[in-house]
Amino acid sequence: MADLSSQIETNAAGPKKAKSDEGEFEQHSLSEQIEADRYLNNRDAARAKGFGLRVVRAKTSSALGQ
Repeated sequence: MADLSSQIETNAAGPKKAKSDEGEFEQHSLSEQIEADRYLNNRDAARAKGFGLRVVRAKTSSALGQ
């Protein structure tokens, strides 16, 4: 999915609401954008293969060097 982090940074630098002769716009609040980013990241992590766990077999060395 889309990574909203860079978009959130851009939106934080700009105005929340703007009005001109051509029209008016209002962005979602910064907290709503951050919450949406967290939701998408959590959803992608839940869909990932392995559920964030990695199974590894560790081999320890013996006293005999084998």
